[in-house]
Amino acid sequence: MFLQQMTAEKFRTFMRWLTALLLSLFLVYPAGAASLKNQLLNHASPYLAMHGHDPVHWQEWNAATLARARQENKMIYVSSGYFSCHWCHVMQRESYRDPVIAKLLNDNFIPVKVDRELNSALDARLIEYVENTQGFSGWPLNVFITPEGYPLVGMVYVPPKNFLKIVTNLKHEWQNNQKELKQLAINVSSEVSGVQDIQSTPITAALVKQSESALLQKAFSMADEMQGGFGETSKFPSAPQLKILLKVYQHSRDDRLYRFLVLTFDQMASQGLRDHLGGGFFRYVVDPNWQIPHFEKMLYDNALLAALYLQAAKVLKHPQYRVVASETLDFMQSQMRLASGGLLTSLSAIDAKGVEGGYYLWDTDEIKKILSKKEWSLVKVYWGLQGAPELEHGHHLVEANSVTQLVRETGWSKQDIIGQLQSAKKKLLKRRQGRGLPEDRKALAAWNGLALSAYIAGAREGLIDMTQVRQLKDYIATNLWDGKTLYRMTSSAKYSVPGDLEDYAYVSQALLAWAIWQGDDQDWQRVQTLVEQAWHKFYSKQGWKRSETSLLKYHEAQTLISDGPMPSPAAVLIKTSLALAHYRHDKALQVQAKAALSLEHEQLVENIYWYASYMDALYTQQQFADLK
Repeated sequence: MFLQQMTAEKFRTFMRWLTALLLSLFLVYPAGAASLKNQLLNHASPYLAMHGHDPVHWQEWNAATLARARQENKMIYVSSGYFSCHWCHVMQRESYRDPVIAKLLNDNFIPVKVDRELNSALDARLIEYVENTQGFSGWPLNVFITPEGYPLVGMVYVPPKNFLKIVTNLKHEWQNNQKELKQLAINVSSEVSGVQDIQSTPITAALVKQSESALLQKAFSMADEMQGGFGETSKFPSAPQLKILLKVYQHSRDDRLYRFLVLTFDQMASQGLRDHLGGGFFRYVVDPNWQIPHFEKMLYDNALLAALYLQAAKVLKHPQYRVVASETLDFMQSQMRLASGGLLTSLSAIDAKGVEGGYYLWDTDEIKKILSKKEWSLVKVYWGLQGAPELEHGHHLVEANSVTQLVRETGWSKQDIIGQLQSAKKKLLKRRQGRGLPEDRKALAAWNGLALSAYIAGAREGLIDMTQVRQLKDYIATNLWDGKTLYRMTSSAKYSVPGDLEDYAYVSQALLAWAIWQGDDQDWQRVQTLVEQAWHKFYSKQGWKRSETSLLKYHEAQTLISDGPMPSPAAVLIKTSLALAHYRHDKALQVQAKAALSLEHEQLVENIYWYASYMDALYTQQQFADLK
């Protein structure tokens, strides 16, 4: 009963105490005989394949693995990460290639490696569990789970010495207090994901205004109005929130909101979040001033930001944002496109030499050798290269001074300066292309769906060729959809992963945009089938499921799904369904989508910043409220 009586903060404190206890009991016991073998060699996922030579006997997350855990009565150790994650590489090098740690895991647990990009539903639930129990989360994400499927203890990156202590002490606790640990896991999951009565509220104009007001209030409480963006430490693009704030500004014309949005879009485009040579955006920056990125580039970020900058150009009347959108689309097409017509998942933060950001960083002596004296005299001021680099391996190129400032300082014409800068960028980019940068070349349905939405928005503005848009649409419609099932990923090795809610939602959204713009009867029917399947597979009276089947005994259904770096797939599906119902005069679909949108508005309004994409669905419901 004590868990039910805890406040959220006391509960997190208790879970942190439990983790600390495991660290403090460093006891070593003889290990049993290993019986598993590493299953990941030559896997279709580049991330899983790179763990194929680890001495850890990695298994995949599936029913057979859980059945084996129950048969052998062992806890499952799940480690979730992704190919371009820096700290995932570090933990592999330090811990998973260590023979002592590997033997301890192999002999006493069922080790499972998860590509979070392939199993986004499992990863999302584990991220939420660790966030709720530890107060933070991230990748690599590491969770110990009972054989019955209940999470127990979770953590992110841990240095090898501490990790060895945790694993050793969990082994000891399992040997001596197994019954108590199993009950604790059940209690924790019940406390964190406790089911409450679901409340339904009519959708009214007053509710929309209340939600807008709550979003503005929360956004400004978190906004950095001096540097742009949200938060005071690391900065993320926050695309779902910025998209809705642009729509709020269209309604409110709030001067304070305008200034904040312009500052944020300017900072993201001109500083360290963006690659000023090759184009595209990095995943986030680690400082509040937008200077130093984590250097991985994700397809979903660039797709969302390309569409977002197009929206910002129109709403805020800043034509330079259209240029940013165009260059981002060019980057996606030139550096992320696969021969199949789809787009790859990510470009690694770690270069071919194992250096984080090494592909993008510059030594001033190298730049001087490449450029003319005139070019160097400009770029050293433009990119602020006079001082020592902030990073160990060189300068990250960011806009330290504007072209207008260079005109004032040099007396040269704007045209001359722009020409010299373009020449310098071209030379440096050619040199950089000779460096090695690993790629995760799997094509994911959800992320390609986001890319298709961005391509369509760009093509409607004349920023991308129609042929390229059609190629991406055809790839999704033929390679990932077989007429009955949407696959998250397929490969030439006959490896396929069924789509989850995220895939169905983002692909349906994109294919509806295509159908409205260019579609024929077949395109409309495809969207209709996908949307109907999504509701059948992922929604019930209990709420949303992220995947069709769940092996994890935690948060199997949710009334609301929050935004993350990508918009809530539930909110996206609701919005898409409302629009599709309007165009197809589908009363039943409209009723179903509206009913799902009517739930838990008290929780929604209270936490609207984290559910901003539901505002988009509310706006769509308002727009099509005349459906009979």
